[in-house]
Amino acid sequence: MKIGFIGAGKVGFTMGKYFRTQGLEVTGYFSRSIQSAQEAADFTQTQVFTGVQDLLAVSDVLFFTLPDGAIRSVYEELRPYGIQNKIFCHCSGALTAGDAFPEIENTGAVGFSVHPLFAVSDKYHAYEELTDVFFTLEGSAAKLSFMKERLKGIGLKVKVISPEVKVKYHCAAALASNYVIGLLAFSSRLLEECGFSANEAENALRPLFGGNAEHIVQDGMVSALTGPLERGDLATLKKHLDCLDGEQGKLYSLLARELIVTAQNKHAERDYTAIKNYLIPGGG
Repeated sequence: MKIGFIGAGKVGFTMGKYFRTQGLEVTGYFSRSIQSAQEAADFTQTQVFTGVQDLLAVSDVLFFTLPDGAIRSVYEELRPYGIQNKIFCHCSGALTAGDAFPEIENTGAVGFSVHPLFAVSDKYHAYEELTDVFFTLEGSAAKLSFMKERLKGIGLKVKVISPEVKVKYHCAAALASNYVIGLLAFSSRLLEECGFSANEAENALRPLFGGNAEHIVQDGMVSALTGPLERGDLATLKKHLDCLDGEQGKLYSLLARELIVTAQNKHAERDYTAIKNYLIPGGG
């Protein structure tokens, strides 16, 4: 199975290098930027293609490692060249295979979304971490099992999802990755209101956040949970809410409601009814 890449950004670098380390044949890269394609080809010891149709001709599988808005237009560009028996994959978290490759089955080809649940920040080293990463797979039913087994066969963790839940899946990923920064920014602003400089606040939060994140990774969310809600300390929760303005209090309260479930999983014997009734009148 010969794999080509359209797009030579961080994801293209990472996937191509990982495939090469697992013994798969990567044909090479096409990019609007010949410099980017050359850099990716050098890194993976593959070829540069100056025409996307040339890459198509020598590849069985094409990965579209492009911005979301460009994937469908490149797919439409390739259709006239004949794509029968080809496998097209994109790595967008929010787009389904059908969004990116509409009516692809009518051409005799198949399309998939293959998305790593992972923030690729370093294009030269991220491939080393992929064996710990979950990949979600959705797309053409005809070769879904085939794709799942091929990906698992090179050491990847694969979860098949339906196209109907793709956006919800991506929302979950964004909350765990991007929106955590929003919570830290919220916390940092509160520390600044206590007299910390912005730099002092960030430095103070770093070991707190890092230690807790490491605990979650090592032992799981239930074990890692600490604090007043986990202890059932309603008095402290009330004080927290009293010190926040309206919008801040709403966010705190919503997060606390989510934490109740985790706290109950950790302490099945503990009664959280008073906290639940305070946060959700009536306990509903």
